[in-house]
Amino acid sequence: MLHAFQFLNYRLALQMSESDRILYLGVPVDTFESLFQEKLPQEAVKVDQVKLLIYNPVEEVIIQWKN
Repeated sequence: MLHAFQFLNYRLALQMSESDRILYLGVPVDTFESLFQEKLPQEAVKVDQVKLLIYNPVEEVIIQWKN
């Protein structure tokens, strides 16, 4: 939960100083496939308009950008 709070604070600070930048939350694919399939995280992403970057940490590749 602390990471989500840090992300939201960082996004707010970035909006205040560099409003043209877009912040994405990097999420490992295994976390996305488990945690982010549940209703609460899905709703939190939707309500807080969190943009996700899903990546494979082993292959070091981006799997998907979600706006």
